[in-house]
Amino acid sequence: MCGIAGLWSAAGPAATLEDLACAMRDRLRRRGPDDAGVWADSACGIALGHRRLSIIDLSPSGRQPMASADGRWVVAYNGEIYNYRDVAAELGALGVRFRGSSDTEVLVEAIARFGVDAALRRMAGMFAFAAWDRGERRLFLARDRLGIKPLYYGWWRGALLFGSELKALDAVPGFAPDVDRDALASYLRHRYIPAPHTVWKQVRKLPPGHLVECAAPGREVESRAWWSAREAAGAAKADPFGGTPSDAVDELERLLGRVVREHMISDVPLGAFLSGGIDSSTVVSLMQAHGSRPVETFTIGFDEDAFDEAAHARAVAQHLGTAHTELYLRSKDAEAVIPSLPDLWDEPFADVSQIPTYLVARLARRSVTVALSGDGGDELFGGYSRYPSTLATWQGLAPIPYWLRRLGAAALRGAPGAEALVRLAWRARGTQRPYPASAVLEARAELLSHPSLDALYRHSVSTWTDPGAVVLGAREPGTAFTDPRLTAEVPDALERMMLVDSVTYLPDNILTKVDRASMAVSLEARVPLLDHRVFEFAWRLPAALKLREGVTKWPLRELLARRVPRRLFERPKQGFGVPIADWIRGPLREWCEELLAEPRLRRDGFFDAARVRKVWTDYLAGWPTLEQEVWTVLMFQAWWEHRRAAAGAAA
Repeated sequence: MCGIAGLWSAAGPAATLEDLACAMRDRLRRRGPDDAGVWADSACGIALGHRRLSIIDLSPSGRQPMASADGRWVVAYNGEIYNYRDVAAELGALGVRFRGSSDTEVLVEAIARFGVDAALRRMAGMFAFAAWDRGERRLFLARDRLGIKPLYYGWWRGALLFGSELKALDAVPGFAPDVDRDALASYLRHRYIPAPHTVWKQVRKLPPGHLVECAAPGREVESRAWWSAREAAGAAKADPFGGTPSDAVDELERLLGRVVREHMISDVPLGAFLSGGIDSSTVVSLMQAHGSRPVETFTIGFDEDAFDEAAHARAVAQHLGTAHTELYLRSKDAEAVIPSLPDLWDEPFADVSQIPTYLVARLARRSVTVALSGDGGDELFGGYSRYPSTLATWQGLAPIPYWLRRLGAAALRGAPGAEALVRLAWRARGTQRPYPASAVLEARAELLSHPSLDALYRHSVSTWTDPGAVVLGAREPGTAFTDPRLTAEVPDALERMMLVDSVTYLPDNILTKVDRASMAVSLEARVPLLDHRVFEFAWRLPAALKLREGVTKWPLRELLARRVPRRLFERPKQGFGVPIADWIRGPLREWCEELLAEPRLRRDGFFDAARVRKVWTDYLAGWPTLEQEVWTVLMFQAWWEHRRAAAGAAA
């Protein structure tokens, strides 16, 4: 795993280009502490920088940037190509002779022999790379199919800049982009910024499975898809799996076993994250079955029972016979990570599970350099509880005409005495509620207000439901959630929710979280469930097999049950969280008050201060449902404070 960075500008002195590329790449040192390289061509104005975390072929023959044998192509690459031996064999049959044994060399020689697009289609793995064609003077930027590895690019003063993280671009003197308020509105809704947007107007996030081809440094170009999750899902649905449910589990076991074996190729110590849940337990069970020694597994625990999965992980580890390491943390240990979040994530990001993800990565890095993760099972096999709950809710709402539901919503919001009736109902049942009756009425009114299942699902994954009214001067951009073509493309509601999550929440939240948390400690995280071959097979299975008789992720459960007793993993989904509510009202209260002070909000000028203050005061008054809204604004404010402090230090 590595970090890449570079620039393409008007021709200039090679020393200046190299210095800039070195400065950019060295902002990414945590991604690659083992080695560093740079390549520049002053006549063309191009420079590529690379930071190396040595995983495969630890010798100097794996150094980057790397040129092809014919000298035409130069590549700076971040990632792992798991089928590189197969591609190398194909190239060898065509007469290519390799100088070393790295997957980087296989990539650059495949590009030289087949071209960028054809080389990409041969690769199975996670990657982001920059490839410079010295013959045609063209720059290519590419990202893997599902967005496991990141790549940012943008234009500044006539130069094209790119890097694995936004912080690489900050190394360019004078780089002072503008906050994209539309993207900020999207962030308030989702707690992350969906591609292709970033927090900066002048910078884009290359979407998964996309490629940029540039013929001139100052000319803006649009990315194009070389692989599409939507198209791949459609093609898979057109070729459905024809066997029995048991046959499907057999085929999944065969395919996933092969993929896991490929993901275990490493010249450095390797282990796995283990939560004790279905996804990570499945991956670890296959690693243990295909390995020659006990797999090193890692989990963290918390004293608070609601957030502690360590006992479940320990039970699975004992059954499988892994070499298990667990570390129990106090809330203070997790809380101490918060000040570093703006630097580690580079742009606003508000999934609180980023904190324990970072902590378990830090624990694993003490023993290994590579760790396999179970991420992706929920999106591919229908594992989120919000899927069946949304389907059930819509089943109850759909028979009621929309005009009548709207009238009901208006009545709930405006009927005099409605709150008093709710309180009387609670009192009659002897129920104590920790939030105002008005919150219940608003939640019921919201449910009635949605015209379609898709709108209901978007609401269920939204934090702020009207972010365009909260961010000053913003117009929220569209996403896959609002694409009207999707219903016709994917008629099945469950599959539509899964696909939307696969192209938004998965790359821009889950995989961003894992990438930044692991790279912050120079750990390579691999996600075998997100190999594109597993993705395409999962989409050949009918939706009814994934959510079978109310049971989510049925194929994965059945596969895991062949190696682990059901009693060890059949339990309600817990998630990977921290007691953020206790922190906000407790030790972080003063910090929160400073960041959310009305004068500060008005001075910064991003949010409607009155709306934010109302949410904050309502939350303190006992509305627990507002926790995510509060945390999302806090994470932006903390990020903005970090940016201002960094700018002041550089001045």
